[in-house]
Amino acid sequence: MFFMFSCGNEKVLHLPEVSHSEITDIKDVSHAYLFYDETKTDSVELNRKNLISTTNWLINVDKRLTLKQAIRQIKYLQDKKANSSHKNETAKNYFTCNDTSRKNLGFIEFTDVSFKNESLDSYSGIVSSFEDSGNSTAIAFEDDNKITIASTVLKTVILETTKDSLSYYLKKCDTINGVILLNFNEALTFQNYIEYKSLISKTVLNHAEISNMEFIFN
Repeated sequence: MFFMFSCGNEKVLHLPEVSHSEITDIKDVSHAYLFYDETKTDSVELNRKNLISTTNWLINVDKRLTLKQAIRQIKYLQDKKANSSHKNETAKNYFTCNDTSRKNLGFIEFTDVSFKNESLDSYSGIVSSFEDSGNSTAIAFEDDNKITIASTVLKTVILETTKDSLSYYLKKCDTINGVILLNFNEALTFQNYIEYKSLISKTVLNHAEISNMEFIFN
């Protein structure tokens, strides 16, 4: 599936796909587009002309872009909205995706996500700034479909797994006051990123929280 946008000339934006999205309808929106364009710097072309700061923002990112290419522009949009003189505290930010189960659009919220362009202490999961580092888990999503987990809850230094077992280990780390920190390799495509985010959002956690800080490493 692809998303069409016309601005003087026709452009094609390939949306990332997920098997199911919890959010399917959003009102009062405006759009930004991150096109994949090899003729542009970093292969990214940003179109944000129609953004209105008081609305919910739908950020449409081409699934072929890597996180390294896309995150800088996404952070720019976050900062622009946060620093606007006309803010609406209830307005949120969403990534748009193609929900293959419904054959329609779906959305993943990222309003409060703070992207950090750094590694999280080599995935040790022990971060002194967190109140209860003894209940911390760090999950690193590599660019070869490998997932690395370091967790004081699981009492393991390094555990390697795949996306098929991700929900299982998330639930194993679901402890009171637990925090789960996400790390993404910057070489991942935006399709990879959205797929992982979708899997995480579908896992029900009763105690642990997914940190709003996401680390982008190389």
